[in-house]
Amino acid sequence: MNASLAPKEGKPLYSLLMQKLLKKMASSMKPDERLPAEREISLQYGVSRATVRQALAALERMGRIYRVQGRGTFVSPQKVHQGLPGFYSFSTAMKKLGKTPLSLVLSFSEREAEEYLAEKLKVHPGLPIYQILRLRLADNEPMLLETSYLPVERFPGLTKQALEESTMYRLFRSRYGVEINHAIEAFQSVQTDARTAQYLGMSRAVPSLRIERFTYERGRIIEYTESFARGDQFVYTVRLEPSAKEEFS
Repeated sequence: MNASLAPKEGKPLYSLLMQKLLKKMASSMKPDERLPAEREISLQYGVSRATVRQALAALERMGRIYRVQGRGTFVSPQKVHQGLPGFYSFSTAMKKLGKTPLSLVLSFSEREAEEYLAEKLKVHPGLPIYQILRLRLADNEPMLLETSYLPVERFPGLTKQALEESTMYRLFRSRYGVEINHAIEAFQSVQTDARTAQYLGMSRAVPSLRIERFTYERGRIIEYTESFARGDQFVYTVRLEPSAKEEFS
């Protein structure tokens, strides 16, 4: 079917095409579904290939589509917008978006902290720690792959079953009386490795967001977590405010 675009005063053709494509993606296409090739779009809407490329470039800048070299152009999944600063809870954030959160405990073990992890947790090497690997889902879609490390002495008797029956932070409060003072997170865009791609059901061509979290109780680190989030589904925003003596420039 030919749906040729008619030019409108003050609106370039690529903008009209972009709106048509947005409407089509919202009404009849699924996340990660491949768009027609440039030539097909050109023929369908009666516009030049240059106009198609301009519209697709604009949609890519908006984060509505993504490209995979050699495979084509795809509809971007709905992004999770997380505001910073503010203590982040995956379960709470998903519920606010109307999604059903789920955490799968993939593995739970006790080990000795080698130098790398001892430095992260600020404990002596060899101290027993828990290692917990979890897959976080929203509406059964994988969103985060998390590995958490906790000192055993602060959380004695912690079990995999307990983590499967409650959220980790709820356990912190109810069973161990934890009073979290603050957390520090660092974000870095990284190339997706094979394990992360497999668990999150994504292409290695799509970058991941690596998140390091250090959670503090009275100045002591009680949790170190390394997470990998889908780079095509998470957007973090920061509200910046000048102090009384400063101005934006």
